[in-house]
Amino acid sequence: MDELPGSFGTSASLALRLGQTIFSFASLLFMCFDVQFYSYTAFCYLVTVMGLVVPWSLTLVVVDAYSVFVKFLPRQPRTILIVVLGDWALSYLLLSAACSAASVTDLLFDAGGSYCPAKLCSRYQLSAAMAFLSWFLCQGSFLFNLWLLPSL
Repeated sequence: MDELPGSFGTSASLALRLGQTIFSFASLLFMCFDVQFYSYTAFCYLVTVMGLVVPWSLTLVVVDAYSVFVKFLPRQPRTILIVVLGDWALSYLLLSAACSAASVTDLLFDAGGSYCPAKLCSRYQLSAAMAFLSWFLCQGSFLFNLWLLPSL
């Protein structure tokens, strides 16, 4: 298999990683606009996971950009295995963080404005939505690279 779209070192992978980085960073910003997020464990967990995802994604954006523009594809099995395992672990962390933040936000909306003002809850809701979008892109990257791994 010469070049699988979306696999490590391709322009589609660069687009996936760039989107993942943007959505993760946006989720982190929406959560950190207000300093009240530390009152809830689910929101702290989301911020922690995004703190892991952003550097991972940025690193792989740089590697993918180098691969696309220099036309050098790093297709060693160990490299792809590290990317697959990293994406696998982070995708499950992202999904759990997004689900927990969304559920806590939903509970806060149902509890009324005394626990969470509408403006603040909408920021938390946007942060959870960005985390879901980031998870979707991370899962796609994981699956493309997992598909590439046996052919190496």
